Amino acid sequence: MPLDDCLNALQSAIPHLTRSSLYRCLQRHGTGRLPDVEGDGPAKKKFEAYPIGIFHMDIAEVRTERSKVHMFVAIDRTLNFTFVELHEKAR
Repeated sequence: MPLDDCLNALQSAIPHLTRSSLYRCLQRHGTGRLPDVEGDGPAKKKFEAYPIGIFHMDIAEVRTERSKVHMFVAIDRTLNFTFVELHEKAR
């Protein structure tokens, strides 16, 4: 049950109950979250094995206070190395 629903149900019986105090109480007693169930999430995949020198490159537009810049990212998955450069123009 969502926290807000619990709060609405209990506030008639406990008028001074706040959302944060209810949350802290549930956390203290270990009931703030549902237990994790194995197999719930998607299976984790490992990256494919690549020879040294093969890298993946991405380009993204990033907005700053002054203007927008283009971010170039090169990732070498074999060496776990990442290189990033910011440029005003994408050429």
